[in-house]
Amino acid sequence: MNGKILAVDDTPASLKLLTQLLQAEGYEVRSAINGELALQSAQHNPPELILLDVRMPEMDGFEVCRRLKQHPQTRDVPVIFVTALSETNEKVDGFKLGAVDFITKPYQREELLIRVATHLEMARLRHGLECLVAERTAELKANMLKFVTAIASTVEMRDPYTAGHQRRTAHLAAAIAKELGLGSDLIEGLSLAGVVHDIGKIKVPAEILCKPGRLDDLEYGLIKRHPQTGYEILKSIDFPWPIAQTVLQHHERLDGSGYPQGLAAAEILPEAKILAIADVVEAMISHRPYRPGLGIDAALQEIATQRNTLYDAAAVDACLALFRDKSYRLPV
Repeated sequence: MNGKILAVDDTPASLKLLTQLLQAEGYEVRSAINGELALQSAQHNPPELILLDVRMPEMDGFEVCRRLKQHPQTRDVPVIFVTALSETNEKVDGFKLGAVDFITKPYQREELLIRVATHLEMARLRHGLECLVAERTAELKANMLKFVTAIASTVEMRDPYTAGHQRRTAHLAAAIAKELGLGSDLIEGLSLAGVVHDIGKIKVPAEILCKPGRLDDLEYGLIKRHPQTGYEILKSIDFPWPIAQTVLQHHERLDGSGYPQGLAAAEILPEAKILAIADVVEAMISHRPYRPGLGIDAALQEIATQRNTLYDAAAVDACLALFRDKSYRLPV
């Protein structure tokens, strides 16, 4: 078959003629005698192209087209109006609704067939291009994840005490975002930011990262540079998410007491607010060179106590709900 076409006309003789003409050219044709039947047929089994009469009782072609373009199953199906309309303003209205062409009755057989073939080919080329773009985008994202993971492992090789910290923080941050009902694209970007949020520690001497005792002011000052360093490393990479800015801001706090910029409240990215909570919780639970892990209860108490002071209230509530109500556990 050359393609699947839905023909719609309220005049039986016209509908039969159009159907037979198309079938003779090898098209698979379904017919509908009114707008309601056309919508049901198109939504149940979307065609590749719709030939649609305008002047029909109860539901005219314009209304059928409007509803087709509103339905996810049929919004991308090209619609050609086949009509006796000749007024320019009516044709303009049809194009605004999403029609791709008008064929004026009485039509010439050759004209109708060449327009049908042209629009089918255009629709198939567009669909093929969309599939190719989606495929390449998926490949790029997969490669980007591998690249980001490789960067993250570089830091953890120098700091064995925090091995897995970035990965676990990313997992918790994504879970919090999902609990908040945020979109999948934002969650994907947040997860990647979590995987590299401590990349700036690559410029901190290993003896400071692994120091078993308390850090002095100079050493702590070096540690506090890591968000800015991480930003400098990541800012030139053209991520489709604000990963560099999220890394830069993950130690900022609502009351402006964080670092490196002292941002407050609305100045902080939503992704950074979530990442900050995940970072604190994971860090308090895990062992560090200078102390044993403090446990989940202490970590949850910390964010609950500082809710709406240091940490975003909605994100805190989501995190608490994950651990207390939904049995969430950090990955090993």
